Amino acid sequence: QVQLVESGGGLVQPGGSLRLSCAASGNTLDDYVIGWFRQAPGKEREGVSCISKRGFNTYYADSVRGRFTVSRDNAKNTVYLQMNSLKPEDTAVYYCVADRSMTVTVQAMCVNVRRYDDDYWGQGTQVTVSS
Repeated sequence: QVQLVESGGGLVQPGGSLRLSCAASGNTLDDYVIGWFRQAPGKEREGVSCISKRGFNTYYADSVRGRFTVSRDNAKNTVYLQMNSLKPEDTAVYYCVADRSMTVTVQAMCVNVRRYDDDYWGQGTQVTVSS
């Protein structure tokens, strides 16, 4: 299994932007569908955005569509999440997850969070949106 490390989180004012990175090691990233998930205090994890192995297909949760953009650079073994027009409700720990399945779709990955047990989750990166 590939190892993933999230970075790029921080404190930002409402309306601001951040770019998260998900860097992979241990295997080539282009074998994996990648999903960004988040967990806010007291809430369950939710899928934010997912991207297919070559980047041709993407999925966004309704709450972030139009504000967030997912992309990947397989040559750099990195997936990005550009977050614009941030809102306080975007405050959460953000995680990236890799799925090597040949059949999972980007929508299925983002919607079925419980598919991924503890082994899939890293430390995450904290995003706080506050004035």
